[in-house]
Amino acid sequence: MAAPEVDRGLALPLPDEAATEALAQRLAPMLLDGGVLYLRGELGAGKTTFARALLRALGVGERIKSPTYSLLERYAVNGHDAFHLDLYRIAAPGELEWLGLDELEAAESLVLVEWPERGLGALPVADLDVVLEHADEGRTARLIPGSPRSRRWLDQLG
Repeated sequence: MAAPEVDRGLALPLPDEAATEALAQRLAPMLLDGGVLYLRGELGAGKTTFARALLRALGVGERIKSPTYSLLERYAVNGHDAFHLDLYRIAAPGELEWLGLDELEAAESLVLVEWPERGLGALPVADLDVVLEHADEGRTARLIPGSPRSRRWLDQLG
């Protein structure tokens, strides 16, 4: 019996920062009603750039701070909460208990998580993995769906 096919998602070249921002802008309208995105990649791969561009495209007008030290920043998007987490400084998922992450479970919330592997078991399941990788002078993005709605998002991105 053959193993089930794994959805490898959509791979896109990102030759520069503007291309990373453009991808976030294209994805933004699909996230107006929420979703959970895990942003993966090495230091400097463009995770925060992607998150900022996405939040700006969704109408966040205030300064979008990196949550590297605060761990969590909250914004309003389309009348719902949008959370941006950066778990780089977390050593173990148990350290997240005091953040009150139960709010992240609301279906209409937008949740962007940098370094999600550091919060395993304490985070909602990802709708979409956004894997940013260094490639020559630029980057590549692999968008890997984890839910039926994220498969629809990728179909729309084409």
